[in-house]
Order: sequence, then structure tokens, then C-alpha cells
Amino acid sequence: MSYFERMSAVHMDILKEIGNIGAGHAATALSQLLNKRIEMTIPDVRIISFDEMMDIVGGADNVVAAVFLRIEGDAPGNMFFVLSLEQAERFIRQMIGDEQFKLEQDCSELSLSALQELGNILAGSYLSSLSDFTNLNLYPSVPALSIDMIGAILSYGLIEMSRVGDHVIVVDTAIHEEHQPNDRVNGHFFLLPDPESFRIIFQSLGVEHDE
Repeated sequence: MSYFERMSAVHMDILKEIGNIGAGHAATALSQLLNKRIEMTIPDVRIISFDEMMDIVGGADNVVAAVFLRIEGDAPGNMFFVLSLEQAERFIRQMIGDEQFKLEQDCSELSLSALQELGNILAGSYLSSLSDFTNLNLYPSVPALSIDMIGAILSYGLIEMSRVGDHVIVVDTAIHEEHQPNDRVNGHFFLLPDPESFRIIFQSLGVEHDE
């Protein structure tokens, strides 16, 4: 029986709680960065197939903004934070204070670094929370930003993951200013642990695996 078949509602609740704690840390960091009260929630955490992952982001040919980070430490892997271009523009507008900003017209270093910093803060906060729960040492690499078709962006992670199975951990995120939930920025974390890292992470959460 695989790890995924042994995952119970309790384990999924733990993954969501990890996400919520990470979101709290990220919201604090973003509030300090933007000098305004930011709230962040985790609507859902689930384990999905590669095909479902592609559907979530609009298909392999859909152009998105994605921040890629390599996870180093006790359970190495890859992490992608993916935003639609519309959601990426919304965040950059809030970050740089320009309501007219358009990615198609201005891919300046300032706007791109804003997205990189967002991915860096979110990934660092989530991995810190995951590390606390699992007692594993996990830390992110320097983030790399790409604006391209999602199929091309994810190709490296998918190639690595094909060795172990057909599943990805997805963490939905919603970021907004306090009292402005209708103006939220929605994105997705895709956590793709290396083959051996799946065993390490799940066993640390109490999920055993039958060989």
C-alpha cells in the first residue's frame, strides 16, 4: 500500500495546519515588507496527480508566473509557487503602488524581484513550519522566477518525480489586505519531494509504507 493510500484525514489536517502556521509567519513578513496589514489563508491542502496539477493551472500551455525553489536539507525536493499572470500583476501593483502596472508592458527588474521576494517569503515560512512539525532540517535555495508555459516550468520537477509516483502535494494560498478579502491574490504551492524524501516526510508524520 502506498503512502497516499495510507494518508488519513488526520494526516491531511496536519498538512493543512502546517500550511496555516506557515501562512501566519508569511503574513507577518509581508505586512512588514508592504507596511500594511496582510492576511494569508490556506483554503486547502491536498495530494493530487500530475494531470490534476496541470488542470489547476489551466493546462500545460498556459503562461503563468512561477517561482521555483530547490528544497535542501533532510528531505530534498522542488517547490513551485505558481500565479496566473492576472494574480501576479495584482500582487506587483500592491507591492510597487502602481495600479496601472501590466506584466506585458513592464517586466522591469523591480517588478520581477517583487515576485521573487513573495515566493521567497512564502516558501521560507512554509518550510519552517514543515520543519518544526517533522523535526527535519529544510531550507529553500535562492528563488528563480520564470514567466512561461507551466508545462515547461514544471518539466524538471516532473522528470525527477516520475521515478517515484504520480502525485504532488498542493497548498492553495490566498493573500489579501486586512478587511479586503475580495481583492485577494490566489496562488498554489506545488511541493515535489525527491523520491526518498516522500518516505522521510510521510514517516515523520506517522504514515508507514508497505514495501
